[in-house]
Amino acid sequence: MNDTATRARQSAIYLLDQILGEHRLMSECLAAGALDRLAVEDRARAQRLALDTLRGLERADRMLNKHLQKKPPLPVLNALRLGVVELAGGEAAHGVVNSMVEITARSRRHGRLKGLVNAVLRKVAVDTSKHWELLRVPRLPKWLRAPLVEAWGAEAVAGMERAHFTGAALDLTLKPGATAPDGAALPTGSVRIDGPVQVTALPGYGAGDWWVQDAAAALPAMVLAAQPGEAVLDLCAAPGGKTLQLAAQGADVTALDISEARMRRVRENLDRTGLSADLIVGDALEHQGRYDAILLDAPCSATGTIRRHPDLPFAKDGSEFGELIELQGQMLAHAYKLLKPGGRLVYCTCSLLPDEGEVQVEEMLAQFPDLSVDRAALDLPGVDPGWITQEGGLRLRPDYWPERGGMDGFYIACLRKASRG
Repeated sequence: MNDTATRARQSAIYLLDQILGEHRLMSECLAAGALDRLAVEDRARAQRLALDTLRGLERADRMLNKHLQKKPPLPVLNALRLGVVELAGGEAAHGVVNSMVEITARSRRHGRLKGLVNAVLRKVAVDTSKHWELLRVPRLPKWLRAPLVEAWGAEAVAGMERAHFTGAALDLTLKPGATAPDGAALPTGSVRIDGPVQVTALPGYGAGDWWVQDAAAALPAMVLAAQPGEAVLDLCAAPGGKTLQLAAQGADVTALDISEARMRRVRENLDRTGLSADLIVGDALEHQGRYDAILLDAPCSATGTIRRHPDLPFAKDGSEFGELIELQGQMLAHAYKLLKPGGRLVYCTCSLLPDEGEVQVEEMLAQFPDLSVDRAALDLPGVDPGWITQEGGLRLRPDYWPERGGMDGFYIACLRKASRG
């Protein structure tokens, strides 16, 4: 198989097989070396094709159902789905059809179905452009859609789904005083760059002038507002965007994460940007120390990141969320013990579920009477007062900023510990 486009398509189909058949996250597949044999450009194309297919999966299936009497085996179905999405995106029909037929023909188990792939995709190619846009925006699976509708209402969830379908642009956080690459300045200070880009080729990458970080993910460190010389702990620090922000604010930063591999990325980014922090690989629940300020970006369902990780609703089913919610509570209670009197704790999760945000803060306030919510900490440029919740946290959702391309879903709250006396 010499055609690089076909190799990328075959790798994309493999990723789809793993996500939809084995319920593995794409990040797990990539970490296991799924695309290591591909050239850098082909690797990027395979990922993009798989992500585009996941975003448009419902539409692809609706178009295929008209031409299939029964579902073919998953690898063949995924080849068809990918073909439909590419056709809908304007790819030349002969190239797409020939690639999918070749990929199917080379399969020992499913090669006999190459004729089916050829016939179905040729039929779909006739009416793809006309019918694709008439189909509804793909919906979240029921296991996730139902609790989100209960929390935020059907209209808001429909807006989130539109943001998920559109996908996410590249957001950058600038080092103080640095010049931004060409892009759109967002109200909160991030810079957004639309369209496919090679991150390492952007102006200022080598000089360490900025780092990649969704605009919503940049807000927790702004809320914490670390001061020069303060002892600040970044719990669950990897991949490190918040660590870089805290270090750039002049704080004495300790960054902790349980993953050695992920902490290597933090070290690489610190080296690139010329910023400094003490890095510790360890369990957040076992860490000891006393800090003026703590940022806890707790492990969570990551349901707020679907616009950039559309594999999540297909790889997960919500069954592990209860354990995550329990862990968040334990981490919050431990962070409280590490906080000096008068100190502040910013708790955040990239989740859309109130149980991982608003409810956790309400329970902390009930458990620790000397904690209070610092609403004033949320008074930041670009933060809409309507995003502030009843208990005093900040609720961010993908359907916000629709005219700008949305943002990740996040929950952020700043808690202050009373001073002694």
